Amino acid sequence: MSSTSIDDLLSFSEERPVQPEQRRGGRLRSVATFLGVTAATTVVLVAGLRAVGLRLSLLVLVAAVVTLLLVRRIVALLAPPSRTVQSATSRPGGEEDGMYNWDARDALRTAINGWELPLEWTKNRPERFTKMILPRLAELADERLRLKHGVTRESDPARARALLGERLWLFLETPSRRIPSPRDLAVIVAELEKI
Repeated sequence: MSSTSIDDLLSFSEERPVQPEQRRGGRLRSVATFLGVTAATTVVLVAGLRAVGLRLSLLVLVAAVVTLLLVRRIVALLAPPSRTVQSATSRPGGEEDGMYNWDARDALRTAINGWELPLEWTKNRPERFTKMILPRLAELADERLRLKHGVTRESDPARARALLGERLWLFLETPSRRIPSPRDLAVIVAELEKI
């Protein structure tokens, strides 16, 4: 059983899984298989239709079979990868095997990147923090105030100030000359969540 760290899970790698090499004659074999399945299906359908007394143009029947096989092939190519059945490689307790398709760009990863990258860009530049992060935090505060109390900082400043608290109000209204530490940001986020 291999151990996977949190860094491995949260890192985004540009590496793509290596596709297995096509064997020689792979394309020719797949075309031959396609034509064979088309011919066999057409023969069975013609025999079945004649058995019940129906006649249909052979060209229409072949076109229908080819269309159905092509649609089936396209759907198979576009389908998400199937979940593996519980096997010896799966972990006990329903845990995943540690492999994740980061190309799918799940919502949590998108949300994390929405904050992580701008915070990284503002690491040593207070003016960037004031221009990029502070407006986002202010929007969050206004949205929480609007949803929970029906006010915003602009519509009712006195009530908004009382609901936010003096520390959060001053943080949002007066841009700091220094970038808050991660601990300070955690306190601010906690205060935002209490609104």
